[in-house]
Order: sequence, then C-alpha cells, then structure tokens
Amino acid sequence: MLRRSLATSAHYMYRCRAAASAAAALQATAKQASGLGLLRTCAYSHAAQRVGCTRHKNEQPQDKAPAGVFSFEKSLLRINISARSGIQRNSPSARLYENALRHEPDTAISSAGALIARSGKKTGRSPRDKRVVEEASTVDDVWWGPVNKKLSEESFAINYERATNYLNNCERLYVFDGYAGWDPKYRIKVRVICARAYHALFMNNMLIRPTQQELEDFGEPDFTIINAGQFPANRFTKGMTSPTSVAISFERRQMVILGTEYAGEMKKGVFTVMHYLMPKAGVLSLHSSCNEGPDGDVSLFFGLSGTGKTTLSADPQRPLIGDDEHVWTEKGVFNIEGGCYAKTIDLSAEKEPEIFNAIRFGSVLENVVFDQKTRIVDYTDKSITENTRCAYPIEYIPNAKIPCVGGNPKNIVLLTCDAFGVLPPVAKLTPAQAMYHFISGYTAKIAGTEEGVTEPEATFSACFGQPFLVWHPVKYAQMLAKKMKEQNVNVWLVNTGWSGGSYGIGKRISLKYSRAVIDAIHSGELERAEYSSYGVFNLHIPKAVSNIPAKVLDPSQAWEGSVDEFSGTITRLARLFQANFKEYADKATPEIIAAGPCI
Repeated sequence: MLRRSLATSAHYMYRCRAAASAAAALQATAKQASGLGLLRTCAYSHAAQRVGCTRHKNEQPQDKAPAGVFSFEKSLLRINISARSGIQRNSPSARLYENALRHEPDTAISSAGALIARSGKKTGRSPRDKRVVEEASTVDDVWWGPVNKKLSEESFAINYERATNYLNNCERLYVFDGYAGWDPKYRIKVRVICARAYHALFMNNMLIRPTQQELEDFGEPDFTIINAGQFPANRFTKGMTSPTSVAISFERRQMVILGTEYAGEMKKGVFTVMHYLMPKAGVLSLHSSCNEGPDGDVSLFFGLSGTGKTTLSADPQRPLIGDDEHVWTEKGVFNIEGGCYAKTIDLSAEKEPEIFNAIRFGSVLENVVFDQKTRIVDYTDKSITENTRCAYPIEYIPNAKIPCVGGNPKNIVLLTCDAFGVLPPVAKLTPAQAMYHFISGYTAKIAGTEEGVTEPEATFSACFGQPFLVWHPVKYAQMLAKKMKEQNVNVWLVNTGWSGGSYGIGKRISLKYSRAVIDAIHSGELERAEYSSYGVFNLHIPKAVSNIPAKVLDPSQAWEGSVDEFSGTITRLARLFQANFKEYADKATPEIIAAGPCI
C-alpha cells in the first residue's frame, strides 16, 4: 500500500504545485467568499448563525437531494475522497475490532475485552507541529504565537492534497460521522476520515454517536478531520519543521493530520475547533471536568495533569456530566464529548473502580503492555510510554448523567499541585483573584518527572488548557467573569500538592484531606466558614474545615523548616507568577493584575 503511494510521488508533486497555485489564486476572493452563509440542515443552524461561519471559497453549495448513501458519496467526492466500496461508515465496534486485528500490527484484545492498539512512534500529542491557517476571515480572532503558529493557505492545500492522495490509495477507509456537543442548539456535526480501524473506534467513543435516523439525515458535516497520520508531511513544504503536521483551517472547516498516528490529536482537534466556535457564538468553552449534586448543583473542576481533576470530580454521590471538555451557555453546561479518555498508568480497581470497570468490549487501550498468554494488561508498565490511555463511551461510567447536560454551576474549583509547599489546601477567591489564577493556570513539575528537572519547577498553562486556546486567554477569562457574576458562583483554589515543605522535604497533601475540602465546598460548609488573610498571595483561607487538622490549612504553620526558608520559597513562587503574567498584562484589567501576589 505504502509502496504504491510512494510510486506516485511525481503525481504528488504535480498535484501539490497545482494546489498551491490554486490556493494563491483563490486568496484574492477570500473577503467575497466570507459573506457566504453556511447552509445547515440540523440543530447546529442556530449556533452557525451566531458563529457566522462561512462556506469555504472552493466548496460547492450543498445539493438539495435528500440525505443518504447518494449524498454521502457525493459529499466525499466534493472533498477529493473517492467514493468506493472499501469505505466503511460508522461501522459497529465488532467489525472495527475484526479489521484492526486483521490489518493493524500489534493489535490485540485484552482479557477485559478492550481493543489494544499501538499509535506508532508518537505516543502523545505534538504541540510543536500544530498549525492554524492564516485566513482573512479569522486572522484577527486568533491568538497567534507559540500555541497557534501560522500556516499559509498554500501549505495547507499541499498537505491536504498529500493526505487525500494517500487515503485514496489505501485499501480500506473508515468514516465516522458524529456530534460534538450534547446541546442540540450548539452541537456541530463532525466527520472523521481515516485509514485505521483503531482511529475510527476511538472517535466512535469520543464523539457523540448519532442514532440511525440522525445518521441518515446527517447531510454535510460542519467540520471534517482528514487523518492520514501513517503518511508523513513533506518537510520542504513551507511551515513544516518535521514529518508531523496537525493543521486546522477554520475557513475550510477542515483538519489535516500527517505523520502521527496518536489518536488524541483528533480529540483535541475537535476541542480546539469548539474552543474557537463557541466563544464566537457567545458561549464559553472550558477545559474542565464537571459533576452535579443531588439538588442539581453543578461544579466545574479545572486542573492540569497530576492535580487530581479526574479523581476529585469522580464522586459516587454526584453524577458525572463529563471529564474534560464543556461549554457554559445561557442555560447551563453541556459536555462536548460522547466519551472519556483516561490515563491508565498505575490504574487499579481499588483506586479508580469506575475507570477500571469501563475498560471492556468497545473501549480502546493505547500503548499498554500486556501478558502475551493471558492478555492481562500490566498498568504499571511504562516501557512504551507513561502516557497509556483508554477511550470509552461515557455511558460505561455507572453514574454518568445522560444526556450530559446540567444547570448553571454553583462552584468552580481551580486545582493546582504546588510542589513548593506554600499554597494552602483551599482558599476562597475574589472575582479578580479567580480571573488571575484562571489566566495563570499554575501547577508544578517535580524532580524526576522530566530529564533535567532536579527541583520543583513552576509551569503555567493559561486557562488550564493553553495548548487548545484559539482566542487570547483574557477573552475566555472575561467571559468566565461575566458568567460568575451573573450566577453568583463561588470560586475556590485547591492545592493537592505539598505541605510542610517543598517536594523532597514535605509530604503530599493526603487525598482524604483533598476530598474533605471538596465535600466541604459541596455541603456549603466553606461558604459559611470564617476566613483569615494569607500572606504574599493575599488569599482567604478558612480557619477550620471538618476532618482536616487546622495546622494543615495554613502552609506557614505546617512548614517544618525555618521562617526564612518559608519566606524565600513563597517569594520565589510569587515572582514566577508575576513573570508569567507579564504576557497577559496588556489585555488584563488593573483589578486582575492587582489580584496577583504582592512582594
């Protein structure tokens, strides 16, 4: 298959040059094309009107023919994918299992029934290879820089041609049509085209699966992912720095993947699209988990890897709305996804029973090591990668709330894992402080987690999801501030990191204490508590919390070293906060800037 594709390299060069020329010629008509309204035949039409999306300049108007096989095939031809008998659309899990086992090396079935797949050389996302096309209709919206690197329309056209040529030479193609967003008013239709059954099953789990009637009426997608990850990008194409390319065109409503078979690129690609479209529609997209109490009270949890976001939002007494991506509308919140993508390193039935039991037929295990005889997975084995994961439908979680929608949040929890040992286990934030810490997105790396890290190292990820931001972080923060004010939401900074000293001296805050903090938030205890002011960060910390020793609540009291050591450590962290926030100060209000630490 690959040899046949490579044999047509001359044809590639010709087609790529033609594509580049065509893109350059079409560039002049971008403003005129941006006036064309997107036609919509499903519930997304409401969101499309708000977003103001446009049909791409070289896309033909939709046919008025009824949806079905005929229109499905024509829609593929319209984007240069040849419609043929080898295409499988929304295949059931069992058939995708069969294809993966027959045609994809290193694929197996685990003892629990999950499909085990390998993602090749790439076992994680490639943020350095992410590109966003610079287009007239969106150029003023995008936060350009290290997160959103510019790619020309010509280069995107070359990559697109390269990807579709590769896919058209594959013996098997898979298409999955699904939805992003549980609220019909804002959901979008997403089409995934790929050459691996593993990728099709993954997106079957991560997108919202349509009913048979919805599939028949699906029509044209609102966004298309062209996944040719088995085939590399051409490093001589302008804007390419490696054989890997993950590129998004908002105007064309397309994403092209080359040179990486890591399935998480598709999941986060959809989130990036929603992270652009939803704020444009006037609603707030969030990188957070979400659950709901028995009285309908909703909580949002923000946090980077290792902060406990998944663990603390998994509460048997509170139904799970979603574990990673949400949108906050005028009515409440909804989950973007139809499934969960959980880390499995060191997973056990005792520590995380819901996730452990969700690994069964229909789930996809990535890059795990298993016993060749018993097919039992060793979740402690990191020999392939530490980033072992499982993708499963959200209904595999026993207390998941279906449909995945809820009311307006009552509490927002900003999670951090402070390895310096100077942030309190919990603090109540003012609106300005909430914006400051939301924009900062702080946590810490610890010694041994990465090569060269020998002491605690602060890391900041704006809005607790910087790699997926499209707009400037302050836009998301301002939208969040407005929502908080309208709904009178409580915001809490919760540290699940170290107490008594920095990493290597102090101890990790006990999980039972962190759970006690969350319980006190949900019971209303912390809303009624008395507070005292806390030093350099000017935080408000409770004087007492049920089931937590008073000494633990105040890091200065819990510190086991000298007063000078504590003062030096907290001052050092404060300066890191200040240095990081300089990047956002030009668009932040004086109130937000003043809400940071003061030395």
